[in-house]
Amino acid sequence: MKRLLLLALLTHAVLVAAMAQTPKPASGAPRVQTANGQLEGVVLSSGVRAFRGIPFAAPPVDARRWQPPQPAAAWTGVRAAKEFGPRAMQLPLFGDMNFRSAGVSEDCLYLNVWTTAAAAKERRPVLVYFYGGGFVAGDGSEPRYDGESMARRGIVVVTVNYRLGVLGFLAHPELTAESARHASGNYGLLDQQAALRWVQQNIAAFGGDPQQVTIAGESAGSMSVSAQMASPLARGLFARAIGESGSFLNSGFGPVPLAEAEQAGVAFAQSVGATSLAQLRALPAQQLLEATGKPGSPRFAPTVDGYFFPQAPAAIFAAGQQARVPLLVGWNSQEMSPNFLLGAQPPTPDNFRQAVQQRFGSRAEEVLRLYPAATPAEAEQAATDLAGDLFIAYTTWKWADAHARTGGQPVYRYLYARPRPAMVPAMGNAQPGLAGGVVKGDAKAPVAPPARGAVHSAEIEYALGNLATNKVYAWTPDDYRVSTTTQGYFANFIKTGNPNGKGLPAWPAATGATPQVLHLDVTTRAEPEQHRARYLFLDQQPLK
Repeated sequence: MKRLLLLALLTHAVLVAAMAQTPKPASGAPRVQTANGQLEGVVLSSGVRAFRGIPFAAPPVDARRWQPPQPAAAWTGVRAAKEFGPRAMQLPLFGDMNFRSAGVSEDCLYLNVWTTAAAAKERRPVLVYFYGGGFVAGDGSEPRYDGESMARRGIVVVTVNYRLGVLGFLAHPELTAESARHASGNYGLLDQQAALRWVQQNIAAFGGDPQQVTIAGESAGSMSVSAQMASPLARGLFARAIGESGSFLNSGFGPVPLAEAEQAGVAFAQSVGATSLAQLRALPAQQLLEATGKPGSPRFAPTVDGYFFPQAPAAIFAAGQQARVPLLVGWNSQEMSPNFLLGAQPPTPDNFRQAVQQRFGSRAEEVLRLYPAATPAEAEQAATDLAGDLFIAYTTWKWADAHARTGGQPVYRYLYARPRPAMVPAMGNAQPGLAGGVVKGDAKAPVAPPARGAVHSAEIEYALGNLATNKVYAWTPDDYRVSTTTQGYFANFIKTGNPNGKGLPAWPAATGATPQVLHLDVTTRAEPEQHRARYLFLDQQPLK
């Protein structure tokens, strides 16, 4: 009897011990230990290990709505990291966005990691990519940002979700009053910083080097990079920066003065029947989101809040107070359609002149000298160039020029000029939209004429090696060659801070009165800057 009792006790002890141990992973499933707990990811067919839907901050819901991101809670056992977390609350606004996340949620602060490192001690360079979408849309699950291709080049890749629109950028006097920093708005940008702090704490577990972090993004993601360079709160969180089409230096996208943003926040609250912050926080997120889609709803821009932005970004860069890191930056050859200026009018010299006179008044003749248009073909090109400059190229130039002057680090400038090929036949009556999106089957939607160059966002799949993830276009061997070149430059920069490398045309840093600019196309070459006079003119205009 004693023997049986002892055997039973031993069996019980073994079972308890076994239950306390971490369960064995599924066949081949990779695991990593983070500061918050253990994660189990997936192995892709290429051998890349992917970890998706990792919480980097607490869900920004209830009392945490419109608060800076708070630390994520720890967990016990093994957390599955095989599916993308939900994307930030957003309306379906852009036709070129293709999400792999299950849906939208206010609980959206998740990131994704791709790596081929076999051990934490490998210390590989890290790319943290912020999506674009005008700060109202986008998601880290979009295939064009997928990290598998860059991971195969020896880089640990991270894509990050951040709050958008009214939930990411609402400023309000009551929010400012409750803040210990007397600031409100900018929550989406603070989310990005929380993700960068997570990277500093955890990326070594994935084989990444926290001292070799490059932040990058396109459009709003590029503006975000310029914001993180400007913000003193992000010092030491990254070592290099890549900006693709967009910055906050003298941009119409913001940031705006805090008082102006607060007024917009009060007006929005009144429009949804909320007379207090408590009432605003009590409203369902979906109701707030739908209200932002109504005519007359304010735009929720980042703010010069005295905390994230002590001053306007242009002033920070002018004073040399930005992050002093190497910068790779540029824009595309057709950032915007001529319709942006001309509306429904055909691109004739007379119509272009009228549009310029209406916009620039007494300075119209100077604009017409900088953007000559003596023939219909010249008028179309001039309208395309001016529209693109006003939309996003000038502010990107301003960022590059300012950092080259005061940053004390090399700046590498590019002009991406490869037009996308035709769409595949299966797209039917789909047409390209005004700024790179796809318009499907809506005869009333504004449709751009055939592209004369590389439209806004066209470079993303090329630069990240993800052409095959985009099923819209009939990619050609030339497209894959351009992608190999572009991705090669980006990968070299992420690894070393210098894009140059074996088999690539030389890319000089942009220095001096006539800086060199790399033209990325089937034939890639560096040329002296050609349009500085245009940007110096726009630098004098009230675009801030």
